[in-house]
Amino acid sequence: MRKSHYITFRNFFHKPSFKPSTKPRPFNAYSFVPFSPVALLDPTILTVGGIVLGIAFIEQILNRWGVIDLADQFKKVMRFILPVAFYGGLSYFFATFMF
Repeated sequence: MRKSHYITFRNFFHKPSFKPSTKPRPFNAYSFVPFSPVALLDPTILTVGGIVLGIAFIEQILNRWGVIDLADQFKKVMRFILPVAFYGGLSYFFATFMF
């Protein structure tokens, strides 16, 4: 059988109780965002992206200058390089990122 404590009405409102009713429990806090966007500023990813954008820019310049044959060669190369660079960069990011 538990002991009961007698507390007057005045003490109930002005003094804390004798025993805390609940014990504080530690809890784990989890973040819903698994990574920081700053992690995308990796120099390797930026270099590969800059090279791909540079090749695309050169292709557009060649089209404006009227060198269609060379621009077509760049287009054929870019059809292969763009998906490889994208998936390679994505796999590199997840392989080197610390979760």
